[in-house]
Amino acid sequence: MSSPESTPESELPGLPATSWAVLGMLAFGEELSGYELKKWADWSIRFFYWSPSFSQVYTELKKLEKHGFVTSRVKHDNGVRGRRLYTITDAGTEAVRRWSNEAPIDPPMLKHGVMLRVWLGHLNKPERLKEILHEHVEYVEKMRRRAAADAVGAAEQPAWAYSEIVLRWSERYYAAEKELAEQLIADIDAADAVIESAKVGDELSFPKPTPGAWRRVERETEEANPDLD
Repeated sequence: MSSPESTPESELPGLPATSWAVLGMLAFGEELSGYELKKWADWSIRFFYWSPSFSQVYTELKKLEKHGFVTSRVKHDNGVRGRRLYTITDAGTEAVRRWSNEAPIDPPMLKHGVMLRVWLGHLNKPERLKEILHEHVEYVEKMRRRAAADAVGAAEQPAWAYSEIVLRWSERYYAAEKELAEQLIADIDAADAVIESAKVGDELSFPKPTPGAWRRVERETEEANPDLD
């Protein structure tokens, strides 16, 4: 193992949140392989933060070992190819405790591919948009049911009490997402009617917005809502 980088007592290293997520899983005190960490992430934090690839997990583990926050060893079971197991160090436990308490709170990053498709609805057919949203509803309902099931599993361990309540939050989140998507399906016809009523010319082309209209709308919105930023 390479020697850990020295870190001033008052300063946390500039690791990405994904590193802290991996370290946080090890903070429950169990010695785990990269494969086990990946499977645990799929069982827990993927509902609200991250679904890592195996390569991402191992990349983060290397960073953490470099900083002296984890140690590793190779374990050989009955002559089978060895597994590298990772354990959090005292320094790692203290670092992730400080990160959880002291790091600036990042706003949630929403990257909603389905909403991007609806936003571009004028380039699509209403029925196709509804198909996309129905597929999305099936996905979020599956995630809701899985989060609920995993919350029941988490309840078995007192040390996972906070994990359980986050999984319960995830269950409610996906239920709300399903309700919002179903409402959007109902809204599509109204949006299409607005587009259709504004089409002009013999070919009934799409009613393009006035060039630069977004700048005027932005300015007027800011003037009408000075307390928003």
